Amino acid sequence: MTTTERSSDDLLYAVLRSPRLVQLRDRIAATLEEEQARREQFYETVREDQKAEFINGEIVVQSPARFRHTDVKDELLTLLKTFVKSRGQGFVGAEKMMISLSRNDYEPDICYFAEAKARLFTGDQTRFPAPDLIVEVLSPGTEQIDRTIKFEDYAAHGVTEYWLVEPETETVEQYVLSQGRYELAMKSRTGTLASIVIPGFEIPVRAIFDKEENLKALRSILS
Repeated sequence: MTTTERSSDDLLYAVLRSPRLVQLRDRIAATLEEEQARREQFYETVREDQKAEFINGEIVVQSPARFRHTDVKDELLTLLKTFVKSRGQGFVGAEKMMISLSRNDYEPDICYFAEAKARLFTGDQTRFPAPDLIVEVLSPGTEQIDRTIKFEDYAAHGVTEYWLVEPETETVEQYVLSQGRYELAMKSRTGTLASIVIPGFEIPVRAIFDKEENLKALRSILS
């Protein structure tokens, strides 16, 4: 259990034991009602050319990404999309797919839906349920959220697998859901990254960061 998870459990215990529980319930209900009104306004005003997320009642607009960030994301996205599409194993989406969870809306860098979920999508759909795999490519402006709020939220909504990709150190962290919490399955700059939810998807970690290794991995997928 992480420090954040222990703190959340301690906070819940304190609230449940408080003599002000009913008042706290009413305050929380009022806050969520106001928040939902802002969320509906967010849906009406967010633009297709804008990367924006709704997190804990606030609209978070992302700054333009650095080249290293987008390059790493695209290298991994190419491998994932090619593998999944060639085998008909679901659908891989990129950052403009809005993932709507019970409280928040996110636009992950990469997300994967198994076929059972993907076959239900419609052409006009703009908001999507929790994926089976989410990849966030870390940047200075987003790393804290990726490691805290999103980390907890994705786990709470059953996202089975969560990868954090660090372009600066060329490292991948793979987390797997276990009893409602993420456990670190692998953190490495080398070796093999094997997905839990995408059957058969295995690539060298270096293929995410090195173009020659990426091309070799792509050829292997297509062979």
